[in-house]
Amino acid sequence: MSSVHETPAGPLDPNPVVTAGWSVADLQKHLGDIPAERIRLSPPPGYATAEDVDLCQVKEGRLCELEFGVLVEKPMGWLESILAILIATKIRNFLERNNLGHVTGESGSLKLFPGIVKIPDVAFIGWSRFPKEKLPRRPIPNLIPDLAVEVLSETNTVAEMQAKLETYFRASVSMVWYVNPARRTARSWTSLDALTEIPADGSLDGGAVLPGFQLSLAELFATAEQMGPNDENG
Repeated sequence: MSSVHETPAGPLDPNPVVTAGWSVADLQKHLGDIPAERIRLSPPPGYATAEDVDLCQVKEGRLCELEFGVLVEKPMGWLESILAILIATKIRNFLERNNLGHVTGESGSLKLFPGIVKIPDVAFIGWSRFPKEKLPRRPIPNLIPDLAVEVLSETNTVAEMQAKLETYFRASVSMVWYVNPARRTARSWTSLDALTEIPADGSLDGGAVLPGFQLSLAELFATAEQMGPNDENG
C-alpha cells in the first residue's frame, strides 16, 4: 500500500519536511490532499511542535494533529462527535467488567513519534502500555494505543486516512477501526494487510485487543440518530 509520503523504516524523522520552494498545493498533496482550511499557518508550516497542539486545544478549543512540523485541524462534526462518544462509552462499560486499561475520547492527543501527534476519536490503551510512573496532565504523553478509532468526516480524504493508517501501524498500534457514517459501515484492520469490512448489519469485534467486545453498527447508528425519547429507533 502506498502513502502520501514515503515513511522511513525506523523511528520517524522529527525534522520538518516542508521543503524550500513548496507551494500551498505541494503542502496539501503532502498531507493527503486535505482542504486548505484545515492547514494551520501559525506557527508556520514546518515549525509547529507538540506544545502547539496543546495550545490550540487549551486556548482556542480546536483539535489539531501534528505532522512533521505542520498543524492539521481535525474535522469536527455533530454526528461524528455523538458516534465517538457512544463508541467510547461502550468500550468504557466493557472495561468496567474487564479491567484491561483505559479508553480516551476525541480530545485525547497522543505522541506516536517525535514530530507526530495524532488524536484518535477513540483510543484504547491497555495496562501493558502504560509507564510505571504517573502520567502528567501535560505535555502530550508518549503513549501508543492498542486500538485507534477514527469516525470519518466529509473532509477526510482517502490519501489522508491511508497515511494515518500506515502511521498507526508503524507506531505498533494493534488494531484500527474506521467508522463511516455516510455508509453506516466500518473497516477493521489488525495490520496493513489484514482488513475486515464490516457491513451495516455487522458488528465491530474487539479481537485479541478487547476479547469478547462486540459493537453492533445497526445499534450504534440507531442510537446516534435518535431524535427523541419516543423515536422508533430508540
